[in-house]
Amino acid sequence: MNFLNPLVPEKSVNCVLLDGREIEIGNALERLGIEVIYTEKCDELYEAISYHPDILVHPVEEKEVIVAPNVSQRFINELTKFGIKVVKGKTFLKRNYPYDIAYNVARLGNTAFHNLKYTDPVLREILEKKGVKFLHVNQGYTKCNMAIVDEKSFITSDRGIFEVGLRSGFDVLLIEPGGIILEGFDYGFIGGATGLIGEKRLAVTGTFYHHKDYEKIMEFLDKKGIKITYLTSGQIKDIGSIIPLF
Repeated sequence: MNFLNPLVPEKSVNCVLLDGREIEIGNALERLGIEVIYTEKCDELYEAISYHPDILVHPVEEKEVIVAPNVSQRFINELTKFGIKVVKGKTFLKRNYPYDIAYNVARLGNTAFHNLKYTDPVLREILEKKGVKFLHVNQGYTKCNMAIVDEKSFITSDRGIFEVGLRSGFDVLLIEPGGIILEGFDYGFIGGATGLIGEKRLAVTGTFYHHKDYEKIMEFLDKKGIKITYLTSGQIKDIGSIIPLF
C-alpha cells in the first residue's frame, strides 16, 4: 500500500473501516477476504452521519489514523487491537454543519482538499509535515463528495471541487447530484458510497446503473482502467466511505 496515502492503495487491502450499521456491506467485504473494523456511534452528531468513518476518522498512512476526540474509547481500543496508531485531533465534533467536518479531508497523492477554515489543526499539521499540500474548497463534506479513482483522478458532484481540481491538474468527472441514498436527506454523495480496496479496484455500495450519469461514470472509470466491485445489487448508498487501513 502507498505508505503516504492509504486512500489510494497500491496493493490489495486487508482491512477497512466501515459504518457500524452496515453489516450487509461488511459481510460482502469479508467474503472478499477483507477484515472490517466497524465504527461506533458518535452521539454528538445527527443520526445519518453518526457512524460515518469519513466524519470520525482520517487515515494518515498505513496503520495510523487521526480520530475526533469524542469518538468512543471502545472504538479506539478496537483500532489499537489491530496495531493501528491512533492520534486524537483537537476538534470536538458537534451536530450542525460546519462543526462536523473537521476530519472530512480528501487526499489524492500529496494533495489534500478541504474547507481550510474548519480543518482540524492536528490533522493539518501532521499531514503538512509529511509533505501534503492543502487546497481550499468551499464544500466542507469534501471526502464525502469525492470518489477517489487514483492519485490524479476523482469524481464529484460539487462544481467548486471540480473547478479547483481542474485548475490543480487533476482529471475530474463532474456528475449530477442525486441518485445516492442517505437516510433522512434528499441524497448522499458518491465519495461516501465508494472506496478503493486495491490498485485500480473500486468498491461500491450498490450499482452505478441506478445513477442518471451511469454511462459517464462507467466511461470515466473504464478510461482509468478501474475494476468495479459492487457490494450489493441495489442503489448506491452514502455510508461515509469505505476507508482502507492496511
